[in-house]
Amino acid sequence: MFEEFQNTPVKPVENSKSQATRKWTVLLVSGVLAGVLGIALIITGFLLPKAAGTEADFSAFMISTNGGGVYSNLTGLALENPADLNAPAYCVQTPNGMDGARPQAGLTQAGVVFEAIAEMGITRFAAIYQKPTSAVIGPIRSLRLYYLKWDTPFDCTIVHAGGADDALAAVKSGGYKDLSENYEYMYRGQSGNRLWNNLFTTSTDLANFSANNGYSTSNIEGFNRYTPAEALRARAEATADFVLNIVEKAEGDTSSVSVSAPVINLRFGSLPSYNVSYEYNAATNTYARSYENGNAHEVYECPAENLGEVDPEKYCSLVQVSPSVVIAMVVEESKAWDGYHEDITATGSGKAYIFQNGGAIVGQWEKDSTEAQIRFVGDDGHEVKLIPGQTFISAIPTYGNVEY
Repeated sequence: MFEEFQNTPVKPVENSKSQATRKWTVLLVSGVLAGVLGIALIITGFLLPKAAGTEADFSAFMISTNGGGVYSNLTGLALENPADLNAPAYCVQTPNGMDGARPQAGLTQAGVVFEAIAEMGITRFAAIYQKPTSAVIGPIRSLRLYYLKWDTPFDCTIVHAGGADDALAAVKSGGYKDLSENYEYMYRGQSGNRLWNNLFTTSTDLANFSANNGYSTSNIEGFNRYTPAEALRARAEATADFVLNIVEKAEGDTSSVSVSAPVINLRFGSLPSYNVSYEYNAATNTYARSYENGNAHEVYECPAENLGEVDPEKYCSLVQVSPSVVIAMVVEESKAWDGYHEDITATGSGKAYIFQNGGAIVGQWEKDSTEAQIRFVGDDGHEVKLIPGQTFISAIPTYGNVEY
């Protein structure tokens, strides 16, 4: 499906994968229930995406909502320690330019990542962390007012290096937990190719900042999420051509499944270095993120220890960004008063595309105020539940487009 938001011409993305229909098969488990008119089955077999040539193990894919526990308000994942539910959160303004910002460090540990144009078609991230352990996080760059509005419901410390005048004024007057370029809790890396994108922090530094300033908790207002068990049921129902209830293995018994959005293309504008694509991986139920120019979006995943003030290039390993949920919000966007930076309407409503479990839901995003969290509502009027895991949210201007 292709969506273009207005008549402003944008070069179309040519991707044959998005036009292809992929049919996968699920190997089901055996046994016929005697004395019953139908066969009741529970999925404990394997999902084989034929076109991708990879196998997804669904041996633990039990349809059950039993369980319980405490789940993160940020990611929806189960917490090993229930006390971490209200642990301090951090919203780190992270650059994405071609001027030394890439690869970022620690970004895989962010539970939610907002992405939007900062200036001149160049995108930037607001990455929200809770209880990070990464030895390096960053780089860190300046704040914009629309990022602050997206950050606010997470009750996080705003981690940035200065920012636009209106954003800084809002931080000062709004009583935010604020950490701007501060060399007690940040440092400049020594890698020569990062230029001015060499300001980093660490998980230890962030924890020390919270402790030293009495910021012991964050009351995160998260998104509407499935529990992990509910998410398994939702995935089964979303991909099966008809609802199944499998209880035993049946050799040779298969059922077709449908994945309606195996490839997603999000275009912010005309710069292929910032337009992105996601390819669904059934084995991990995640979306591998790349740029339109063909480069995988790789970031540094760093050890969970205090290494001091180090360059990520020396101690960390590159991995491809692969979130569990991808969302495109269509937003009104224009030039700010200075004719250089962007001005994005972060409250109100607009069209939204929610991608999870290999499928697409078209609906609306709604944000009533700066303090209110974004709600995603389907065309049926019901609020969409997101599966647990990392969520990437891209603010696509009305002159951009979404293709899947």
